Amino acid sequence: MATAGASRFTEVGERVLTAPPRLGAVRLVAVDGPSGSGKSTVADALVAELAGRGTDVRLVRTDDFATWDAPVQWWPRLVEGVLDPLSRGERGRYRRVEWPRGEPVAGATVDVEVPEVLLVEGVSAARRSIAELLSLAVWVEFADESQRLERAVTREGEASRPHLRRWQEFEREWFGTDGTRSRADVVLEGVGKCKISGHEE
Repeated sequence: MATAGASRFTEVGERVLTAPPRLGAVRLVAVDGPSGSGKSTVADALVAELAGRGTDVRLVRTDDFATWDAPVQWWPRLVEGVLDPLSRGERGRYRRVEWPRGEPVAGATVDVEVPEVLLVEGVSAARRSIAELLSLAVWVEFADESQRLERAVTREGEASRPHLRRWQEFEREWFGTDGTRSRADVVLEGVGKCKISGHEE
């Protein structure tokens, strides 16, 4: 598989489109991994790859649901508001979390039309409880935890550093218990390597 630029996602896009839909008629793809590893970048690139093929694709980020105090407990809102309706061929809807003064508040309502492919990106997106609904699980990682922390702080702001340290501790425990990486169909490592079903280039 090519690893330079957008072309590194060509085979991943093929895997998505040839996988069977398991969320009703929708192919559900999860992009998961530790904070600061590049999940958002991967998800955006995969959306661009699929859209470039003429695929109707939607992206939902777990950041629209999670807060520092509830990193994964919000999951029923995503299931009831988005996954369940889409599985029935109905439009999904959820209320996004926004941070206008550094505190989470209920924000805008987001409608999710029934797509061919739904990408859910963020920590716990590929959790064990929905493994049977996933057409593809993508794991994104970057081994250096300190660098991942700095990347996340750059994105969120210096005031977030204590929260992000606690978040990293939570992630280690969550991923260890959930076994998320071991179930991934695609593993993207760092900025260049790509492993697909045990084949690495």
